[in-house]
Amino acid sequence: MEAPRLSSLGRDSRASRLIISLLVLGFAALLLAAAVAFYVQRQNETDAAQVAHTLAVEASLGGYASAMERMETARRGLILTQNPAFATIMDEAEKRSRAQLASLAALIADNPEQRARVAELQGHLDVYGRHYRRTLGLRGADRDTLLAGFATDRGVIEVRASRAIVEAMLADELALLREREARQKRTQMWFYATLLTAGLLIILVAAATLLLIRRTLVDLRSSRAELHRLNENLEEVVDARTGELKRANAEIQRFAYIVSHDLRSPLVNVMGFTAELETARQSITSYLAKGEADGWQAPDATTRLAIEEDLPESIGFIRTSTQKMDRLINAILNLSRQGRRTLAPERLDLAALVQGIVATLQHRIDETGTDVVVGDLPLIVNDRLAVEQILSNLIENALKYLQPGRPGVITVAGGTDLGRAFVAVTDNGRGIEPRDHDRVFDLFRRSGVQDQQGEGIGLAHARALAYRLGGTIELQSELGVGSTFRLVLPIEWRSGEEHA
Repeated sequence: MEAPRLSSLGRDSRASRLIISLLVLGFAALLLAAAVAFYVQRQNETDAAQVAHTLAVEASLGGYASAMERMETARRGLILTQNPAFATIMDEAEKRSRAQLASLAALIADNPEQRARVAELQGHLDVYGRHYRRTLGLRGADRDTLLAGFATDRGVIEVRASRAIVEAMLADELALLREREARQKRTQMWFYATLLTAGLLIILVAAATLLLIRRTLVDLRSSRAELHRLNENLEEVVDARTGELKRANAEIQRFAYIVSHDLRSPLVNVMGFTAELETARQSITSYLAKGEADGWQAPDATTRLAIEEDLPESIGFIRTSTQKMDRLINAILNLSRQGRRTLAPERLDLAALVQGIVATLQHRIDETGTDVVVGDLPLIVNDRLAVEQILSNLIENALKYLQPGRPGVITVAGGTDLGRAFVAVTDNGRGIEPRDHDRVFDLFRRSGVQDQQGEGIGLAHARALAYRLGGTIELQSELGVGSTFRLVLPIEWRSGEEHA
């Protein structure tokens, strides 16, 4: 069951990454389409403005050409008929021509070639105006001469030259108009092609995304069904495993008790016979002393050395070893009893509990000149005796392993974090080497200089109790600086939280 589950998880992860990649690609396509649309819109506005400008120039040229033709027509009518009305028309047409020419000059200000042509038109218009005024009052033979050579008249030549310039300007503007219209069409085609490409890409991305999402949903439904099936049996499996672990733990506790109890019987015999040997040694020593006092022959030097030095030393070693073994057996029996003890959770004020522990150690605190500070501690529900044993061990260790020559400071602080309570016992003592951080919690293992009494049982017992209470003990320490032991417990302990 494990392999398919892991495979499914890997497939889900890959599918999620692929869906995210496709969504990013789709958004990128949308952004590209929006950018192209913005650019094309701006380009269309520019092209439209340029087309409108070209049309305006063409209209202005047409207006100027029309005004020039009207001037020439009025001049001819005036020469032929001498009717003053044509003079009025001539003046109005000239004013209109000059106005159209000024408007045209403003429109083509950005085109040097067209500006030069407008200047030429202005020159031709000025020459035409002067010639008109010079021929305005001709009569008789002068008038007949003018009419006879009208085809080569100066005014006609100026009109023809102006007409040629206007046609050239119109041809240039028409070329610009075609170029701008063609560019506008290319921009629109590019816009349509980009929109079509982006649309197709978005459709493909959407289709692929929907397909992957559908496949993922199918996998999720299958996984949910499998998870539901597994959860139905999970509680039974957990209960069975917990029962097995509890039975194994009980067997270990019984084994430890039996072994310790069976070891005690021969140990008592050894201790008893050691005492008898000591009594016999004392009797022999007294006998020798009496013999010397009464003038008996003393034993040789080797025998005397064995009786007075070797035998007492050997008996002392035996007594020390048996006493140590007795302490270890008592500790094992105590651990066994504590492991079998039924825990009774109750509401605990940890601040008051720690203050009680400090009060019992006050004599030792005063002797060492240690400053013990107890801060605010949380309220919890747990076994009073077990919690008190753990904290007593931690505070006693902090007091026991102070740094010589440095005033001791022990701080007990606590709080809650992520639904669990903690109590931190911090000291400025000797500290523990990093390689020994885990070893100090092993049974019968100690760290550093062995100048204090102890069998290496306290921290092992404390951590075992913490596990039973649903918590743990963490250590942070630096050699020569100090240590912090952090007891973490549930705020409200229940029997089901006990660690196996």
